[in-house]
Amino acid sequence: MSHHATNWAILQRALKPTTKIVLWHLCDRYNPDVGCFSSQKSMSGNNSTPSPSSGSRSGDPDDLTGIDQSFDGADDILRSWRRGMRPDPDLTVSEWADRHRWLSSRASAEPGRYRTDRTPYLREIMDALSPKHPAQRISFMKAAQVGATEAGNNWAGFVIHHAPGPMLAVLPTVEMAKRASRGRLDPLIAESPVLRERVTPARSREAGNSMLSKEFPGGILVLTGANSSTGLRSMPARYIFLDEVDTYPASADEEGDPITLTEARTTTFAHRRKVFKVSTPTIRGLSRIEREYEASDQRRFFVPCPHCGHMQWLQFERLRWEKGRPETGAYH
Repeated sequence: MSHHATNWAILQRALKPTTKIVLWHLCDRYNPDVGCFSSQKSMSGNNSTPSPSSGSRSGDPDDLTGIDQSFDGADDILRSWRRGMRPDPDLTVSEWADRHRWLSSRASAEPGRYRTDRTPYLREIMDALSPKHPAQRISFMKAAQVGATEAGNNWAGFVIHHAPGPMLAVLPTVEMAKRASRGRLDPLIAESPVLRERVTPARSREAGNSMLSKEFPGGILVLTGANSSTGLRSMPARYIFLDEVDTYPASADEEGDPITLTEARTTTFAHRRKVFKVSTPTIRGLSRIEREYEASDQRRFFVPCPHCGHMQWLQFERLRWEKGRPETGAYH
């Protein structure tokens, strides 16, 4: 590589640190007389005549014409260079989950590859959590056990892999946050190779991974409880996942509403933030998630009528059966 190309690449803000190191090594190897940072004399001498060791002029990172690849480790360095220069695929959260997420028997009744088709009503919700979607707040008012927490876990995996940044996940209590870490987050990381290589095991000596804190290149995921004002004020966050908000306490250690305290953590990130609120509603008129849903555009999941094809959203009141005979149930 030429010095000019190397210095230009290193100045690019989006370049990964590991890629910069590889570029330095390449320049040192192919310009052994002057190293990575050439002297003024060498640079002036190279202005008129290009160095034969500068490599390909085509701009194609796979075109290695003119580059000596006979030294030990050349294949590894070039492989790392290509991987670092290759842009990440443009995936949504649901596409990422279908491609990279594996379910553990510890956290799922159907272990194996995750399939959004099994819960199609989650697709649009997950895709709204993708960075390229304009929505900043996504509220999901739902029934029990329909996969909302798994949608949040998919989002966390996507963030770790493709959109790193500080993320805060808030459960009703600190104890529930610990259980979620052991029962859901740890299996998510352990069973998905692309996450396993980015997050060190909790049992390692590195302090970056504990039960309530998972560090990864470019970001950190912190879990806390809505009953802990200290946890809610601990860090700025670009991404916030608020799970089961209707069971949050009215105040976090008498310091105010947990949701308000948590959302204040996103101020630094302005238009780039994402806040995902999830809950089963409790008492009508007092429900937090009901209030959030009513403040939204109030989307619903529509399904076709099996007879006429008319699109409709399902309502429990229209499910009827003869008393004492649930097998006679029919949707009217």
